[in-house]
Amino acid sequence: MKTDELFTKFLHELQDNVSPSTYSVWFNDLELVSMDNKEMVIKVPLPVHKQVIRTTYMDLFDETIFALTGIKYDFKLVTEDEIVKPSINEEDKPISHEDITVEWNTNLDPNMNFDNYIVGESNRLAYISAINVAQSPGTIRNPLFIYGRSGIGKTHLMHAIGNYITEHSNKKVLYTTSNDFRDEYAGISKQERGQSSIEYANNFKNKYRNVDVLIVDDIQFLVGAELTQQEFFHTFEALHKQNKQIIISSDRSPDDLKKIEERLRSRFTWGLPVDIYPPDFELRCKIIEHKLSMTSIKDIVDRDVIEYIANACPNDVRHIFGTINRLLAYTAMMTPKKVDLNFAIEAIKDYVNVNIYQENTIGHVQKVVADYFKITVDDLKSKKRNNNIARPRHIAMYLCRTETEENLTNIGLEFGARDHSTVIASCDKIKAELQTNESLNDMLKEIKAKL
Repeated sequence: MKTDELFTKFLHELQDNVSPSTYSVWFNDLELVSMDNKEMVIKVPLPVHKQVIRTTYMDLFDETIFALTGIKYDFKLVTEDEIVKPSINEEDKPISHEDITVEWNTNLDPNMNFDNYIVGESNRLAYISAINVAQSPGTIRNPLFIYGRSGIGKTHLMHAIGNYITEHSNKKVLYTTSNDFRDEYAGISKQERGQSSIEYANNFKNKYRNVDVLIVDDIQFLVGAELTQQEFFHTFEALHKQNKQIIISSDRSPDDLKKIEERLRSRFTWGLPVDIYPPDFELRCKIIEHKLSMTSIKDIVDRDVIEYIANACPNDVRHIFGTINRLLAYTAMMTPKKVDLNFAIEAIKDYVNVNIYQENTIGHVQKVVADYFKITVDDLKSKKRNNNIARPRHIAMYLCRTETEENLTNIGLEFGARDHSTVIASCDKIKAELQTNESLNDMLKEIKAKL
């Protein structure tokens, strides 16, 4: 069998063994560079493909090629730059009059990219969706609406998309926040910078409507700004009709943005709304390891320290980074030979004690309820229906609804991926029982006190 035919059959076998979305993201753009009796060299689009394939799919690669050939091959994954370093011919680079006269500012942070975005179960769908958008902007996922609580990586993902597009195309990308959009729009009436209001308005529209990719962070802050919402609606319409990519983030889902115009909220769901959940323990450990790997103390930190920080920062990546910075500062002052658990506890105790559980989160409610009933959080998330599990689960869902700002969908997902209607039924059951059951009232008071 010829090498090209073998590789084609190899890809077909992979396609039969993974989901369509997985194949599209990780395997669709693989190319065979060379092959001998022992090694296959495969070109991948991005360094992140190398990382994911090596850590997640290498066993599948080994099994598939062995089934086809009876030979155990070594796989070498390379990017285009690792095959050949192409020289840049400036004459081939398309330029416009605008490129000559104005230096375009994307507002993107070059340090936020896909390579340093740490992926786990809580953000995998958003990550895959982001890569799809970055590779094919303005197509099927338009707009891409990313939502989730503050501090869990939405902004990093948006910058990563923008940076990828600017690096791999000549498309014009603009990142902004809804606050900046609102403030600039408000400036139309102020006739600033020696301009007439008409000239300022035209410059404003040109800035936001003559782009290929518009990235708007924290759209929830347009609440209460009716005129700005109207202008953003017209900007959205102008871009969408031209198949320009729109990427939006929010701290809540489109359905929960009740004070945003209905016509805007409906358009937010046209493409792909995708949420990011607080990182689980495993992902928090990976984030901490990655962050520490770029510091001077990476080789002297015990594993117990990583797990301690992961447990102390259950919901917010920014809190994790703040804790690590606190540890770095204390280490620089004390200069220990080893950063063990006792040292870490001393270094960050005040910071952790002040910040941990500043608000009632789903995970915190689950833990308190589980401890109260002497069961585990895994029991609450399980499919078990016996009363000593089901009743605490109903109570936990009710408290999540009444004591946190989380929506029904997020609550259901954190209880074993249950539908939001199940959460409603559980809340209604407890709410009705509270009307007649004094002991349940007392029980909830005790649990709330622990919260």
